[in-house]
Amino acid sequence: MFPDESTARAYLEGRLWPKGTTCPTCSGQDRITTRKREGFYRCNKCQLDFTIRTGTIFERSHIPLHKWIYAMYLLVTARKGISSMQIAKEIGVTQKAAWFMLHRLREACGAELAKLQGMVEIDEAHFGGKERNKHESKKLRAGRGSVGKTAVLGLRERGGRTLAMTIANTDRETIQTAILDSVEVGSTLLTDEATAYSGMAGLFFDHETVNHSAGEYVRGIAGTNSIESVWAVMKRGMHGVYHHASAKHLHRYVDEFTFRLNEGDVKVHTLDRLDSFIKAMDGKRLTYARLIQ
Repeated sequence: MFPDESTARAYLEGRLWPKGTTCPTCSGQDRITTRKREGFYRCNKCQLDFTIRTGTIFERSHIPLHKWIYAMYLLVTARKGISSMQIAKEIGVTQKAAWFMLHRLREACGAELAKLQGMVEIDEAHFGGKERNKHESKKLRAGRGSVGKTAVLGLRERGGRTLAMTIANTDRETIQTAILDSVEVGSTLLTDEATAYSGMAGLFFDHETVNHSAGEYVRGIAGTNSIESVWAVMKRGMHGVYHHASAKHLHRYVDEFTFRLNEGDVKVHTLDRLDSFIKAMDGKRLTYARLIQ
């Protein structure tokens, strides 16, 4: 479908500008003229020269648009992610360029979701290297378990959407603030018996728990199996595909996995999955300087 730059550009223009060429600055359509080069336009109202790349993750990229679309397809259909080495081989760019492309694509995955509602399973996980596997100079020598790892809070509607975010720590105030910001009042929270969730029942939410330490995993409607299945896929992807993600970039990897869970269901046609990716990338620009700072 997209053998060259021209076909890819026409496809993206049709998706991002469904009502015709639109200025990315003033959103005007009535004073747009074409330039000599194909795909270049000028808004005579705000004197801006622009293309379909302007104001998106493609801006100032020299990689052809049809290669970007192929990379998007590979990322949205790879259940556990795809490495920059593999992307580089698939589309014919350097590994460094593929790494930057993937982070730009992950930036587009971080769309704002409406608050979750209904029955919402909640759990937290930790991502990072094990202390015993670290080089001597990098060991923290502060214990085991979650030491040196980044905490991620996950929330999943029963039969619905998934939301996950990195958090500074797993104390009660941090977790409960995140829940209040992410879940509609009146919903039912389903968690384990961690003390960080205590006190959530009553005024704002119903709250059901399971006691994992006693070997209990399901009791009536209570259970966290769905959100734990999210961690299973994410950890297999982090360990088996990416191998390592620094705390600095982890939030983008988390956004990638949750976007794929929400928009990448195999029951949804591939082009529909691509469309959701394209809609999400509008207005999302990530420069190399910001990425590495």
